[in-house]
Amino acid sequence: MKFVDEATIDVVAGDGGNGCMSFRREKFIPFGGPNGGDGGRGGSVYAVADRNLNTLIDFRYARRHEARRGENGRGSDQYGAAAEDIVLKVPVGTIIADAETGQRITELLEPDVRVLIAKGGDGGFGNLHFKSSTNRAPRQKTPGWPGDQKKLRLELRVLADVGLLGMPNAGKSTLITAISNARPKIADYPFTTLHPNLGVVRVAPEQSFVVADIPGLIEGASDGAGLGHQFLRHLQRTRLLLHLVDFAPFDDADPVKQVKVIVKELEKYDSELAAKPRWLVLNKLDMVPVDEREERVRAFVKRLRWKGPVFEISALTREGCEPLVRAIYEHVARHAEQEPEDRDPRFDTDDALASK
Repeated sequence: MKFVDEATIDVVAGDGGNGCMSFRREKFIPFGGPNGGDGGRGGSVYAVADRNLNTLIDFRYARRHEARRGENGRGSDQYGAAAEDIVLKVPVGTIIADAETGQRITELLEPDVRVLIAKGGDGGFGNLHFKSSTNRAPRQKTPGWPGDQKKLRLELRVLADVGLLGMPNAGKSTLITAISNARPKIADYPFTTLHPNLGVVRVAPEQSFVVADIPGLIEGASDGAGLGHQFLRHLQRTRLLLHLVDFAPFDDADPVKQVKVIVKELEKYDSELAAKPRWLVLNKLDMVPVDEREERVRAFVKRLRWKGPVFEISALTREGCEPLVRAIYEHVARHAEQEPEDRDPRFDTDDALASK
């Protein structure tokens, strides 16, 4: 299935039904009085977060969602029926904003949360509504109130604990395949990953976290170059960034320079994203002679002036992956305990979150 994380839609709530002006007319009952009922309420439009969805593809093709109007009131004291509401199912992590003003309406971070996004109009009053002791034969009625009409922008930011960063061909897809249940496409050309992939990493039966593989970044990504810039927003909710480095590039590129390029693009895109905890993961160690690894890693860290955690792995052979996974889980769990009020369904996610 094609991954879609942005969509613009029109939502139209139903108008309220008109009130009715009617008088009771029965044999032997003169001056029966008013009996025109009120109009029914128009249908509203709601959004609900569905844990079984992971893309906005449905809204790419269905752009207009319109609720029915309420029924008009009728005589004999009959009120119009209210119209049914419309419920739009969106993935967990969807942001809904007004497309014209940019104002954020809601952010759906928990499954089954239901939010009103367009209110249906109230029904108009029939003349029965205006009856009083001084106005026994009212001839007033009111039309139904109009429902809300909005152009909305939907934006999906995936809910993942860990985000993978790196240049194309750094081995991100291979790593997420090695440690999780995700099965992204893997090939030897640079832009294999075309959309984010989610995988659940099982550390133990009751211990897991979600990792997101983001398309590789290149220089100028924050200005629109390449594919990765389209998905940087998906890293903004992660608790940890893993910066994968191709430690044995086939084109003899400088790994230190590649790391600095990624850091520069992060800072240009979002300073808060650049400030997130970030660990270096030196990948493809299987392609470096064993007797040269220690010296090359030491030289790399020294040139980069890196003071954070460094892990040496081979995603292909899975060497070093187990200690990395254990360290990630401990970090994620520790931060989750420190922020209990922000706990979200990521820790309860099952294998259904695997990439499509």
